[in-house]
Amino acid sequence: MRLPTSRWGSDVALWWLIALAALARLASLGLYPLMDKTEARYAEIARKMVQTGDWVTPWFDHGVPFWGKPPLSFWMTAASFRVMGFSEFAARLPHWLGACAIAWLVWGWLARRSRREAVIALVLTTTSAAFLVAAGAVMTDMALAVGTTMALRGFWLGLHGDPAGRLREQAVFFAGLAIGLLAKGPIAAVLVGVPLAVWTLYSGKLGLVVREIRWVTGTLLVAMLVVPWYVLAEVRTPGFLEYFVVGEHWHRFVTPGWSGDLYGKAHAFPRGSIWPFAIAACLPWSVLVPAAALRWRRTALPIPVADRPLKLYLLLWALTPCVFFSLAGNILWTYVLPGLPALAILASLWLAHLPRREPVNRLLAGGVASMVLGIGTAVVAINVGGWADKASTRDLVADYDRHREDGQALVFLGSRPASAAFYSRGRAEQVCCADELAARLAHGVVYVAMKDGAFNQLPAEVVRRLQSVSRRGSYALYRAS
Repeated sequence: MRLPTSRWGSDVALWWLIALAALARLASLGLYPLMDKTEARYAEIARKMVQTGDWVTPWFDHGVPFWGKPPLSFWMTAASFRVMGFSEFAARLPHWLGACAIAWLVWGWLARRSRREAVIALVLTTTSAAFLVAAGAVMTDMALAVGTTMALRGFWLGLHGDPAGRLREQAVFFAGLAIGLLAKGPIAAVLVGVPLAVWTLYSGKLGLVVREIRWVTGTLLVAMLVVPWYVLAEVRTPGFLEYFVVGEHWHRFVTPGWSGDLYGKAHAFPRGSIWPFAIAACLPWSVLVPAAALRWRRTALPIPVADRPLKLYLLLWALTPCVFFSLAGNILWTYVLPGLPALAILASLWLAHLPRREPVNRLLAGGVASMVLGIGTAVVAINVGGWADKASTRDLVADYDRHREDGQALVFLGSRPASAAFYSRGRAEQVCCADELAARLAHGVVYVAMKDGAFNQLPAEVVRRLQSVSRRGSYALYRAS
């Protein structure tokens, strides 16, 4: 798509950039398989939710509850499955819509001040690397970011917005907090509460905050929306609260390589890794905006005194995820996502008021073009470069479906990937060792999937019964007769 060169001085060009990035991401949602472990795991949990009709307890496997996350992101994906059927596009679409919701929240906030600021903030938010990834991935991070963005926008406008809309914005604040608690749990209260508390105390606005915000009514609203599920979850599967609160919200962050994870391995990184992760998450803007600041520093306008409280608030909002997770050893780069809207707004307050629009628009165009190109390159690399077979068993299950006859099962020797469970619609079985496999073969023809190296460890009587069907990534598929 070619931008109209005659309109570089107009914000119409920026709207074309935003539309291009959004549509490119939307078009890519169904072009690559659900990836192990996170995407396929969460999609399979949502599929089981639809299959069983149990919308209270997320199930990791049959008889094994998933206590690692609250259900909001699973509800989103499961609702999409109910409407559109089971597919990669349906699994990812709710998270793309969550990204659109954040874009709308940012636009609706800044457009009251300046449409120029608002459109630049949209470009920076929606085309940062972490945002684009999360907008098309089955994870809990986008739902959390929707909640924190609602809450932190609602708090500010509930104090400083149009008097006629302050009660509405306060409702947005408390509703966002409830969404965050149902998306990821108590961490949402930390990511919202820390910047609010620090800004309130530093600016000496405690009296105003206590007086103006409807804390009692809002807290009751949050409790009505959140507490029932937490109570039901503990009643249905006792032990949930202890694991979720102590394990997921203490050991996961302070215990490197935490071995108590019931659903895999914790992500162990050196403490402080969140900061380089943040730089990667903000690409290309973490490079382009500082470079522009160095080049155009002499033309920058001084910060208006009236904007300083807002800029402090945005800075605290942006830094809270990085500061909080600095001491954590078990992290992912997407943990910085809740702070990206604030960083984008901060940058837009400066970029929008540079004397000349043309260089700013060219900078934004270059960044968006690089990210759209990156989306296309990634999709091609996944499908053509063999990454799809390495990160998912979709094609392996498809090979099984092409060759099998009715009643012939698919059995994984060792662990069964979540993608195999999803793409087989729960039919894929699992055996832990060669003896169990031999016993399973006694019940008729089955298809066996195993990783490289497992074949040489099988007893001769089992090997004789295996006929090679296909190889996908690190897995080989055999027909056992």
